[in-house]
Amino acid sequence: KLQVAYFDQHRDQLDPERTVFENIADGNDFITVDGQRRHVISYLGDFLFPPDAAPQPVSHLSGGERNRLLLARLFTRPSNVLVLDEPTNDLDADTLELLEARLVDYPGTVIAVSHDRRFLDNLCTSSLVFEGDGQVRDSAGGYTEWQRTRARQSTATATAPVPARTPTPPPSKSRKLTNREREEWTRLPSDIEALENELES
Repeated sequence: KLQVAYFDQHRDQLDPERTVFENIADGNDFITVDGQRRHVISYLGDFLFPPDAAPQPVSHLSGGERNRLLLARLFTRPSNVLVLDEPTNDLDADTLELLEARLVDYPGTVIAVSHDRRFLDNLCTSSLVFEGDGQVRDSAGGYTEWQRTRARQSTATATAPVPARTPTPPPSKSRKLTNREREEWTRLPSDIEALENELES
């Protein structure tokens, strides 16, 4: 069964009026992470929060601390798919290293949207690259590998012999969506909202 956990760069999943402790464990002293029972204070320590940070309201945290808390919360949710929207925003080097280590060990699929080239290079085995003009390309590896592939393709195109002119056929019409695809497209916003609501509960 598909279980999606979502990291929102806007931090909408955190309640700013609740404490760090409450945002992680809903008032419980223990949580289950990766099948192991952990004390909340100990688990927060994994994400560089000292014990005295637990009773602080989230509204008193910096942007980087809020992102760390959101990441800590993310890994408490049972999932086999992680969707990460700009997860490296406001992260310091230690937290970024911690995040990368967690993601390398994550047993499921990670879908990340990021402008952080180093992060993508360190983690991606496959990338969908939005090149503009409606072009989306699948590329093995992260950002640097995509750049190499693009450079090779440009070189190959520049050195390729120019073929003799042949009459060009009229442009083909773009494929229309099937009824099923239209239905899925229409349901997509409500499906995403339902998944987000499920994650919040």
